[in-house]
Amino acid sequence: MALPRIITVDGPAGSGKSSISFIVAHDLNYLFIDTGAFYRALTLAANERGLADADESAIAALAQHIVIDITPDLKDDGRQYTVLLDGRDVTWAIREAAVEANVSRISAMASARALINIKQRLIAEQNNVIMAGRDIGTVVLPHADLKLYLDASPEARAQRRYTQLIASGKVADLAEITRELRARDAYDSGRTIDPLRQAADAIYVNTDAMTIEQSVAHVKQIITQKQTAPP
Repeated sequence: MALPRIITVDGPAGSGKSSISFIVAHDLNYLFIDTGAFYRALTLAANERGLADADESAIAALAQHIVIDITPDLKDDGRQYTVLLDGRDVTWAIREAAVEANVSRISAMASARALINIKQRLIAEQNNVIMAGRDIGTVVLPHADLKLYLDASPEARAQRRYTQLIASGKVADLAEITRELRARDAYDSGRTIDPLRQAADAIYVNTDAMTIEQSVAHVKQIITQKQTAPP
């Protein structure tokens, strides 16, 4: 029996899809792909070339010519994957403030998204993958072997984020975090290009009442139940 080769995990911000997908992928020997890393890498490339404020055609041309790859190589620095931009390790560079400031604008460009989608599909064709994002099961990999949609209430997601921030010694406002998540949900679901939505054939998983360990166990159970006989 064989596990599904291509698995998509979609869901709103803070639903735990990246953390859960990473652990499941590690345990079941899949390559974990955080699709947001591609847009961050594209934004980093734009920043480095002085194209942070460039129009869509310039960003699309850049997307076409750069090489972005995600590998399972893990260094002892807390990373979940390694991001390569033209062969250069940019795993932490794509998390810098300058990238954060521009990634939303660049990731909303339709022509750039179309080109990034091609890059993501190529990786999926070459590996057993768990690919997480917001439009993976609906747009990027609509023919995936298994689709999951991880969800949680804004209140539960905000509480988790608040707890993480407090535990790391940072100041946090639970009400403000909740407002920000609700605003992000509205933007992601209402955007014209590739909006967040559950694929018709995705399995819905609500993690409100689950710890991350319980969520991981539940997702692994779904995947193992999807095993099929080899052709």
